[in-house]
Amino acid sequence: MPSQRAEAVAAQREPVLSISNPRFYKLTKRLLDVSLSALGLVLFALPMLLVAAVIYIDDPHGSPIFRQVRLGEGQQPFVMYKFRSMRCDAEKDGPRWAVKNDSRRTRVGRLIRRVRIDELPQLVNVLLGQMSFVGPRPERPEFYDLFDHSVPGFRLRTAVLPGITGLAQLNGGYDLSPQEKLVYDMEYIRNRSLGLDLRCLFKTAGILLSRQGAR
Repeated sequence: MPSQRAEAVAAQREPVLSISNPRFYKLTKRLLDVSLSALGLVLFALPMLLVAAVIYIDDPHGSPIFRQVRLGEGQQPFVMYKFRSMRCDAEKDGPRWAVKNDSRRTRVGRLIRRVRIDELPQLVNVLLGQMSFVGPRPERPEFYDLFDHSVPGFRLRTAVLPGITGLAQLNGGYDLSPQEKLVYDMEYIRNRSLGLDLRCLFKTAGILLSRQGAR
């Protein structure tokens, strides 16, 4: 069962980078992140402005850009950016885990999440070094506090920079339980390499082009 595997992974010591030249890997990964995020911000500047305008027209009661505190590498908090895809009162009853076909989405929110446009502002997070293109999905401090008891070792996901995409996102995303997310994220952390990062990026591009896995 995924939960049993997750507990087995969590029982291990915090993983370390096992490739032959970790300094080269980290430097090359950072150069790739900076280059792609800077290029993306230039290429998508106008489309992002248009998306922000459409979001505001559809629901003028809140900012088109959604800001939320997440935990990054070493459990350091940072503000993650997304295009707002949910109603402003989406969490009037407290923090809630995002689910498939979330009823809190706005009309425009359903569209931009279907084609993953809502993630574009995270290019800023990548450029600032708070995120990478590939890594475990960053979660909120409240969820880490919640999962401390039900999912032992969940905080081990913060051993590396969080990512826009990664093994967990490519193998279920919103459909995965926290235990299953931990399994995939720990698999990535143990085996990360430039080759694995590039495979994740190419697979993500294929999913975006085919519109698979939309939420």
